[in-house]
Amino acid sequence: MTNKQHIIERFFSYVKIDNQSDPSSETTPSTPKQWDLANKLVEELKQIGLEEVSIDENAYVMATLPANVPHHVPVIGFVSHFDTTPDFSGTNVNPQIIEDYNGKDIILNKEKDIILSPEYFEDLEQYKGQTLITTDGTTLLGADDKAGITEIMTAMEYLVDNPDIPHGKIRICFTPDEEIGRGAHKFDLKKFGAEWAYTMDGSQIGELEYENFNAAQAIVKVEGKSVHPGYAKDKMINSIYIAQDFINSLPRMETPEHTEGRQGFFHLSNIKGDVEETVLEYIIRDHDKTHFEARKKMMRELVSEICSQYERECISIEIKDQYFNMKEKVEPVKHIVDLAEEAMKELNIKPIIKPIRGGTDGAQLSFMGLPCPNIFAGGHNFHGKYEYVPVESMIKATQVIVKLAELTAKNYK
Repeated sequence: MTNKQHIIERFFSYVKIDNQSDPSSETTPSTPKQWDLANKLVEELKQIGLEEVSIDENAYVMATLPANVPHHVPVIGFVSHFDTTPDFSGTNVNPQIIEDYNGKDIILNKEKDIILSPEYFEDLEQYKGQTLITTDGTTLLGADDKAGITEIMTAMEYLVDNPDIPHGKIRICFTPDEEIGRGAHKFDLKKFGAEWAYTMDGSQIGELEYENFNAAQAIVKVEGKSVHPGYAKDKMINSIYIAQDFINSLPRMETPEHTEGRQGFFHLSNIKGDVEETVLEYIIRDHDKTHFEARKKMMRELVSEICSQYERECISIEIKDQYFNMKEKVEPVKHIVDLAEEAMKELNIKPIIKPIRGGTDGAQLSFMGLPCPNIFAGGHNFHGKYEYVPVESMIKATQVIVKLAELTAKNYK
């Protein structure tokens, strides 16, 4: 169905464009360089023959594949984001192709002795004999989520070139700033006009997800007093030590490196400080809404307790909710998940239905009124130098999109 070399070339053309987002920016998109890929996608959508191709002032790219059946079919959508994480370099991405992977260590960078090993990354073992695309060990790859964009674009091109495949109206959208939690913030739902959609933003082949973390960000600020250390007795207050008290008072085993499945966590993602002031940046995650609220409460109570101990307002916390578990919005329309499961089974793909230990645009879109489960895009080890994607997984994801379009038209005939 899908030309392997064509999908590789398309993917390469995307990942070589640097378009990391920036959480410190207040603009949308958060970085000017995101326009580079957004504008390229607009031109490509026109070239493959989609209609109503548009890009708005915030770089949201939308397009339409018109229905080719006479009967009414619900309008469905497919969504992916084009920004990459600001947490690891996305500049000068130099993807490498590993043909007929032999199941052994892959040397990503000989000079720096960076090795992608199945002994550490066990998922590699299931892709023996396939074609892998990896990094060169110095940057991320960008399969999150340029693999998803590649798959949507290729599927739409295939449907245009094969009008004998029945489908209803399909809307697509490529978004900025998903990696900093803002991918859906300025998404024009009315303009999009779909009854439901799917984000192509999952990992290994077969993943199908409609549960995700409830998520919040917490900024903890600790105020100290800087005094010359030679004259500091009973005068200096070292904010670093107070911050250390806060860190050590949270449950040590409830962190990302000690949790899995539906288990939540506190994640200290950044710390900056000196004697005068220390700032801690946390993310709070839990699938269970009650446990999620309890985690936030625990952090607030800990701040109050430390202030009481020091008999002064030496520490403060600001907590902002980021997104919520889409399950409560998707379960009432569970047929859209069942449809994706059916599409995978027809393609001999074993569905892996599990909760996301993260979030996607789909979570926010679901709460905005667009139910939006998440489907695999094929990549592994996102946000770092060990990222890779099997080409065969991208081909299968492309086929799932086509099959979903076909099944939707068939089921509503």
